Amino acid sequence: MTDLTPPGRRGPRRRSARTPAQRQRRADPAREAAYSLLRAVATQDAYANLELPRILTAAGLRGRDAAFATELAYGTLRMQGLYDAVAAQAASRPTSAIDPAVLDVLRLGIHQLLGMRVPDHAGVSATVALARQHVGQGAAGFVNAVLRRVVERDRSAWIDTVTTEEPDETARLAVEHSHPAWIVRALRASLLANTGTDEELVALLAAQNVAGSLSLAARPGLVEDEELREAGAHPSPTARTAWTLPSGDPGALAAVRDGRVAVQDAGSQLLTLALADAPIEGPDARWLDLCAGPGGKAGLLAALAHGRGAHLRANEISPHRAELVRQTLRSVVEAGARVEVTVEDGRDVGSHEPGRYDRVLVDAPCTGLGALRRRPEARWRRSPRDIPALAPLQRALLDSALEATRSGGLVAYATCSPHLAETHLVVRDVLKGRAGQDAELVDVRPHLRDRDGRPVAGVGRPDELWAQLWPHRHGTDGMFVALLRRR
Repeated sequence: MTDLTPPGRRGPRRRSARTPAQRQRRADPAREAAYSLLRAVATQDAYANLELPRILTAAGLRGRDAAFATELAYGTLRMQGLYDAVAAQAASRPTSAIDPAVLDVLRLGIHQLLGMRVPDHAGVSATVALARQHVGQGAAGFVNAVLRRVVERDRSAWIDTVTTEEPDETARLAVEHSHPAWIVRALRASLLANTGTDEELVALLAAQNVAGSLSLAARPGLVEDEELREAGAHPSPTARTAWTLPSGDPGALAAVRDGRVAVQDAGSQLLTLALADAPIEGPDARWLDLCAGPGGKAGLLAALAHGRGAHLRANEISPHRAELVRQTLRSVVEAGARVEVTVEDGRDVGSHEPGRYDRVLVDAPCTGLGALRRRPEARWRRSPRDIPALAPLQRALLDSALEATRSGGLVAYATCSPHLAETHLVVRDVLKGRAGQDAELVDVRPHLRDRDGRPVAGVGRPDELWAQLWPHRHGTDGMFVALLRRR
């Protein structure tokens, strides 16, 4: 068993010396914000990364209070599976028998007690106050009783308790690392296929429970390194355009506000750079981002295309997302880049414009299993049924991209998922369907280069030509990319 006990969770439990009259009557604003987010995710299908900034702004939370609320909310959402198992044991009832609003309060309390540096008395008292304020006095008494049982054991002991009766290793890992069992199986299969072993499964699961660093993409030609350094950002070793902001609000940076720099995972930047850097014969004037919304990769491609004198078409099927692309490309266009934003079904582009483009990016819609560390609620919303539902679309988009590419041109197929059905199988099936006559795989790995220009290590097996990035190996999202040349 991996010891994930956070600092401050060893040694004797810290008991409360407070009398009932001294206990909190109202929750503090940071815990209120975290609770509001959990309820929005549960009742409105809200996206945590979109909803939380609005909640924090409305509550006037900044600095340490905003950071506390973010860690409390995101950490609770990530570790929900483990905390539900603990709650069921401590409450002596299944979580399905606990009112959903009360269960959210319990989850927040358990994360404070087992996953944060919050003293026991403060975690219990503040969580009981939250229950009293939002659910009622009876619920507050129930929450108090359950959390008093939780503080009787530390995190490691609770993990031993709730995993003891699980039927197999997959089920035990699923509970301990708070992933649905089907995702654990999918990640194991992907590790085996991409690395030849599943020995890193625990490290991968653990990495997906740690918030990723805030990564910025410096759009070439639009911003100087010195401006980013003065704003507190540090150059990332992962990619030549990647920077890390250790703390603070990226929106406070002028370069981010005006679109010269964007918040973008370093792995996403790597695969975009690989498509732009791979050599091709013949013209290199027309580039296409087939599924451009909301515009992160399109922004980097547009800046790179501008430096080469190439034209970029950024296509998106959704008018709303196309407008987001226009907004994120505004600064690049103002700098003189030749960019066209279009609204069209990407599956139709190949038949409408056959053989027109020199470089094409297919950032295909996918389950997003490679970005679970950034999207804390996503693991509980996805299901195995999503895989076959997305498969026809992914294959059709790659086929359309190949049709839209001229002979000798390049297509990059990318997903933010390591699932084999969204990566290897899509590429193989499309090539097989074309009978290997007019498209071939190109080794993408030499074109995935770090800031110093060296090929990124550990991206795949020696006998494969595509690449898989990993959170635990590369510190990026779990991005997959394959490079294909049209014959």
